[in-house]
Amino acid sequence: MDRTESMPAQTLPPGAAPAEQPSVLLPGHDVPLGRYTTVRRLLPQRQRRMVGAWCFVDHFGPDDVAERPGMEVPPHPHTGLQTVTWLLDGEILHRDSLGNVQPIRPGQLNVMTSGHGIAHSERSPAARPPLMHGVQLWVALPDPARAGAADFAHHAELPRWRDGELDVTLLVGETGGERSPAVVHTPLIGAQLEVRGATPATLPLRRDFEYGLLAMSGSAEVDAMPLAPGALLYLGAGRDAFTLRAAPGSRLLLLGGEPFDEPLVMWWNFVGRSHEEIAAAREDWMAGRRFGVVTDDPAVPLPAPALPTTRLKARDRRGGVLG
Repeated sequence: MDRTESMPAQTLPPGAAPAEQPSVLLPGHDVPLGRYTTVRRLLPQRQRRMVGAWCFVDHFGPDDVAERPGMEVPPHPHTGLQTVTWLLDGEILHRDSLGNVQPIRPGQLNVMTSGHGIAHSERSPAARPPLMHGVQLWVALPDPARAGAADFAHHAELPRWRDGELDVTLLVGETGGERSPAVVHTPLIGAQLEVRGATPATLPLRRDFEYGLLAMSGSAEVDAMPLAPGALLYLGAGRDAFTLRAAPGSRLLLLGGEPFDEPLVMWWNFVGRSHEEIAAAREDWMAGRRFGVVTDDPAVPLPAPALPTTRLKARDRRGGVLG
């Protein structure tokens, strides 16, 4: 999972609502994850680096893992972020350096907060369902949470309700008078929308949030724009609502949040603020410091790649170099 991304977020005067922005379709690209899994990376991309504090979106599957190993990601480090894991099919076993050993199944949520540093592994268990399908997302942590203690939470129950032709499951944040139990550190929303009927649905939005919509299964049409399975539509900010039409059974993931107001440097599995911070995290991982040992996982930890020969530079949301 090698990434080198840097950006400051857009800022607005206090109390100002952003103007409505044009939608941008992000088809994603395939990236190997471990030896046996390929994911579609939807964020970051050149056209769009973040949606609120959501700075990374991988969509994997549906994959037939009945006769294959499935997900096999050895111990690796994280700093400056939260990982958010959501499954539509299958089972994955999470282990981390805090001592947690936790399976996750469809309808459940894992949220791991790296703080200053944590290590974990993700594997398909030996006895597993034949299909694997889901998403893993990163949330950039703001100051001071990114320098705080690591944490892990498993949520077996989440708010769910019927809204017209949609079944809504709230992963993080709050909407419709409901609040997720997942702890986040900036104003965010993450919700699965499962379509039950053919009638178009109109969903209200916050004008101060920017949004993206990922088609996880089934095709959709958003404000008359087609959205193929595995693609992410960036909806921008300044919207009051959007209209969704999709075939019954389609499942989509709505992501949103206030534009993130801190600069970021993303490289490999680290989210930081400067080249020096990223270099220090890499050095600590390779020296066996800071991140701890993953519980009950005998695999050799992933080595960090070499840093680039040039200094990691900041980029804006469209990829422009800042200095």
